[in-house]
Amino acid sequence: VQLQASGGGLVQAGGSLRLSCAASGRTFNKYGMGWFRQAPGKEREFVAAISWSGVTTEYADSVKGRFTTSRDNAKDTAYLQMNSLKPEDTAVYYCAAEGTGYGGTYYNRYNYWGQGTLVTVSS
Repeated sequence: VQLQASGGGLVQAGGSLRLSCAASGRTFNKYGMGWFRQAPGKEREFVAAISWSGVTTEYADSVKGRFTTSRDNAKDTAYLQMNSLKPEDTAVYYCAAEGTGYGGTYYNRYNYWGQGTLVTVSS
């Protein structure tokens, strides 16, 4: 499956952005979807995940209550709604797909990765 992330940009602290991850090439609704981010000089870290049905979601503690992941299987697209953004949320955000359908927090579960979209939060 090919993934295309979009929606990044520059926003002030306290603002919101919605990232999209459009999938193509295979049956989207078989895959669990994950969001990861990587800040300059830091390792890639888990942000959020959603199961194939959308029923189960997981979040990193640092984004709980501020970020929401969802998916629209009819549109082959996953989303990450980011509210109350903080400067420490600045990173390149990646979407990823994994074949069990259940998502998960470990990046090595994910077989397919999008190209990343940059989110910059100014103070």
